[in-house]
Amino acid sequence: MSDAPKPPARYDDLRALFLNCTLKRSGVDSHTDRLARVAAGVMEANGVDVEILRPVDLDLAPGVQPDMTGHGFERDDWPGLCRKVMAADILVLCTPIWLGEESSVCRRVIERLYAESGKLNDKGQYIYYGRVGGCLVTGNEDGIKHCAMTMQYAMQHLGYTIPPQADAGWIGEAGPGPSYGDDGAGFDNDFTQRNTTFMAWNLMHLARLLKDAGGIPAHGNQRDKWDAGCRFDHPNPEYR
Repeated sequence: MSDAPKPPARYDDLRALFLNCTLKRSGVDSHTDRLARVAAGVMEANGVDVEILRPVDLDLAPGVQPDMTGHGFERDDWPGLCRKVMAADILVLCTPIWLGEESSVCRRVIERLYAESGKLNDKGQYIYYGRVGGCLVTGNEDGIKHCAMTMQYAMQHLGYTIPPQADAGWIGEAGPGPSYGDDGAGFDNDFTQRNTTFMAWNLMHLARLLKDAGGIPAHGNQRDKWDAGCRFDHPNPEYR
């Protein structure tokens, strides 16, 4: 719209990483990629540095250690991908639905995110504090909200901040049939396009707020101080 209001802030110092957890390697058409690029396009139009990757292209060893080559695996590409995760202000997990759940690749990514969750930032908080997360889901079977529930629970539990309406998706008619973008399927779905746009903006807005504030305030949530005996007003009743 030519008369659309101007954004309330600048976003050109933000970085966003979209992890498309499709089962298809790069070079093969991905319906999830089509929807991810809608949200990515909104961000890019506002100067955000966006990267879209497919973890299936990488050799991500199973496990919950930062580098599984020290735990019996010959190769592990997670350390390289982790550096991109840590450099991003915004992380968007994108997945197809299989049997009502997110893809096996998505679960592997979440497991590997968990591998870093015990680390602390320079304020003594868990390492993902100050970053925001969202998710996108595609498929032709029910389960968008269920997948979003499990994915976003995992992200916030690890330390990501989740803004309002940080999930979106598209599912076609139940059963075999067109997926997102097949012959234009879903492109005219106002619910999907609106929610995807709102998600992109809410991620940018919250990332902007957190970056300007220097992250989540470091009080009452510092693991190193808790381990040192600080209890941040936690009641300590005398049990009898």
